[in-house]
Amino acid sequence: MTSEIKEKEQFEIGVVGDTETGSIEVYDGEIKNVKSQQLEGTEHAVGLDLFQEVLDSDLKYDDKEYSKIRRKIDTWLLPVLCITYMLQFLDKLSLNYASAYSMKEDLGLVGNEYGNIAAIFNVGYLIGSIPANYVIQKLPVAKYTGVALFVWAILLIGHIGATNYSSMMALRFLLGLMEASISPSNMMMCAMFYNKREQPFRMCTFLSMNGVATMVGALLAYGLGHATNTSLQPWKLIFLVFGIMNLVWSAVFLYIAPDSPANAKFLTHEEKLKVIDHVSKNQMGIKDTKIKPDQFKEAMLDLNSWILAFIGLGCGVINGSTSNFISSLIKGFGFSGLNATLLQLPTGAIELVVVFAAGMVALFTNKNVRVILLFLTCIPTLGALIGIRLIPLSEKWSLVGCCWLLYIIGGPVIMCWVLINVTVAGSSKISTVKIVWFIFYTAGNICGSKIMYANEAPRYDSGMKGLITCYSGMMFLCIVYYFLMYYRNKKRDAEYGELTPEDEKEGVINGFKDLTDFQNQFFRYVY
Repeated sequence: MTSEIKEKEQFEIGVVGDTETGSIEVYDGEIKNVKSQQLEGTEHAVGLDLFQEVLDSDLKYDDKEYSKIRRKIDTWLLPVLCITYMLQFLDKLSLNYASAYSMKEDLGLVGNEYGNIAAIFNVGYLIGSIPANYVIQKLPVAKYTGVALFVWAILLIGHIGATNYSSMMALRFLLGLMEASISPSNMMMCAMFYNKREQPFRMCTFLSMNGVATMVGALLAYGLGHATNTSLQPWKLIFLVFGIMNLVWSAVFLYIAPDSPANAKFLTHEEKLKVIDHVSKNQMGIKDTKIKPDQFKEAMLDLNSWILAFIGLGCGVINGSTSNFISSLIKGFGFSGLNATLLQLPTGAIELVVVFAAGMVALFTNKNVRVILLFLTCIPTLGALIGIRLIPLSEKWSLVGCCWLLYIIGGPVIMCWVLINVTVAGSSKISTVKIVWFIFYTAGNICGSKIMYANEAPRYDSGMKGLITCYSGMMFLCIVYYFLMYYRNKKRDAEYGELTPEDEKEGVINGFKDLTDFQNQFFRYVY
């Protein structure tokens, strides 16, 4: 991380949302004067003992000291999230890479059966996302995710035993079921260790690993496609190699990944106190393990949940189409299977740069830019889709260039996750909003893999029209969302007045009481 970023992040201390609490040279545990008895009703809060110790102690540290702790978290936790996300995205791309070789012929796939295999993964993901979000709220998140990693690695290796359409359908369904926990768990772990200003950059960093996965996967698939003196076909080697990579990483993950700041091996006891104090400024606590039905109801009645869910639906349709059919698109423009695989390298590089850049903008900008970034990252891909529909087939390199822009969908996806993390409070409410979002996103993935009709190759006109409609709808919803958040903040300021330092202290306590953003009058939306 550059010194410029470190200097920028020094100003994050003392900031709740985008409301500046003043120039603070010494971070002296602003909440330490709050009496312990105000913590009634927090018995299910993770890290409560440490938070209690923060309240009862004279905790002092300056900006420079906390920047060292942040760097330590970035050194230990962020690479774990990045590698995990890269490997699970390789799993998703494995079917796309395998389709560039003889998989369809070897399994006897005809008509839209390949599309069905692509879709069934998302059916499993949809079903798995409902319990997964509540399970990671109840159980130690890192341990649960590590076990899930191990199981899906075994399932991926099991793909080499598929002999027909039915067996591949079963394996893809189970793989989707197990992978449903990875994105929510990464979001939760990020929220536990970083404040609202720090989260977008970190979340964009680990999601930008999708771009790295695309490049690494394309190179591996290209190399494995040249393997001739083996007993396994190239498409089976892809599943085997990707599966072994996940299997090895599952052991590393279980050893390194922390369940919360309270049991992070890489932090000293004093550093844990400072992290708890720092993150508590989010007014969301760390995590509350009690499932609360009233928060479920509130989430279902919150317009915030549904706007994000419908944006997620659009993201899913786009992702389901591009991640499973980009090889078919490029092959249709006149390239061989091997070259179609290799030509996906730039898609990964573009996604890496765009998503990482979005995180940098969010980090270096004090204002509410997250929804604006979501809107802006839709524009290049919308133009690319129009290009695929209109550019003559004779201009195959221009068409391939349009395909390279399709993976920018990672930008809107991660901004949705950031918005969930910073605009929703209450552990059960957050879990519910995530469930709704991932249900819509996964349903979109299913639809996306079904609107690409084989008889419409190479342009897949119905699919392109559907994706253009999705992007247009998402951009409209971004505008609605921006003004909804703006109105809510203005209404709260009018009712309760602008936040004072004392209000912010009370808001921190409310966060550990697991109050929702509706219940906590001191909560302000960051968007």
